[in-house]
Amino acid sequence: MIYIGLTGWGDHPSLYMPASAGRDKLKDYGSHFPVVELDASFYAVQPVRHAEKWVNETPSSFKFVIKAYQGITGHQRGDIPFDSKEVMFKAFRASLQPFIDEGKLAMVLLQFPPWFNCTKAHVDYLRYCQHMLSDVPISLEFRNQTWYSPIFRKKTISFMEHGQWIHSVCDEPQAGEGSIPIVPVSTNTKATLIRFHGRNMHGWTRKGNGDNWREVRYLYKYNEQELSEWVGIIRELQQQSKDLYILFNNNSGGDAAHNAKQLMQLLGIEYEDLAPRQLDLF
Repeated sequence: MIYIGLTGWGDHPSLYMPASAGRDKLKDYGSHFPVVELDASFYAVQPVRHAEKWVNETPSSFKFVIKAYQGITGHQRGDIPFDSKEVMFKAFRASLQPFIDEGKLAMVLLQFPPWFNCTKAHVDYLRYCQHMLSDVPISLEFRNQTWYSPIFRKKTISFMEHGQWIHSVCDEPQAGEGSIPIVPVSTNTKATLIRFHGRNMHGWTRKGNGDNWREVRYLYKYNEQELSEWVGIIRELQQQSKDLYILFNNNSGGDAAHNAKQLMQLLGIEYEDLAPRQLDLF
């Protein structure tokens, strides 16, 4: 099956019913798409009560791609707010339980930063991550081109295949070492992840503090030709994995939802098990 959705459910005004005034954003979101990337888990390990709430607000067939906590992937500035890495991993793993219990965990996404290059120390750390999260499906996304350089590409793919990592295939600006090319290869027969980050070269390489840089980085609207070029790739990946999860991350200009629905049309997809649309009567 192909699951198409967005990264986060809070920044897509076109999806929300006016009558709800945005109070039920996840419920409204679930009437449009069958999967979402949970980003709140990146900024803090979420309380179980939050997970229970999100699980209860979505249809039984709904899936979550849960982004790993930033302390796990090395984005954390300063010391992690845990006594040890082991405690951090255990806390994060515990936060996943409600999703697992209801069959709504598609995978955990480990997205590593641009400085996380292909070295033995980093490969060893990936093995450690997999050991600490051994009972959940994990997808792996790099932001450093060395993993797919001519001398390492085959070894990177082989490493992911042997470890049954779910490959995160990315569409993003080709901005040198701090970005990766499109590598349309599945490394897990059960699932493959595709993430559309946009192609805003200026925004991708922009330096800055705070959240403003994110507003520029993901400001991009895919045109129909660009999405059409992906249809063949998606069909090929369908032959390699049972399920494909496709997420649009070009949220800054409100384009992600529109592009996701465009791709659904190009692929001839109509979902039947979505949440019922709320009627805007007043």
